[in-house]
Amino acid sequence: MRLSRLMLLLFLAAQLWDGIFTWVAVDVHGLAAEGNTILGTWMALAGPTPTLLAAKAGAAAGGVLLYCRGVHGVLAGLTVLYAVGAIGPWLAHYRTF
Repeated sequence: MRLSRLMLLLFLAAQLWDGIFTWVAVDVHGLAAEGNTILGTWMALAGPTPTLLAAKAGAAAGGVLLYCRGVHGVLAGLTVLYAVGAIGPWLAHYRTF
């Protein structure tokens, strides 16, 4: 498997797990668990599930577009950013339970 394809799969996995972790946190703690004000507002208006599905589908589509355009360095950077800035904090949060 090519490294660029692996990076795309890791990016998509990060989107999936960030969506799952966020959905669980919002379900348990309410909308205050969402740190993104824009997503929090949309969750209040449309509900957590449609908001997260739309946000994660949009992010996934963006990742696929970067992959198709050959911008693999940016895709790798975003994957690392999600691992450190989104998945890592959720894992630390859930570890406290």
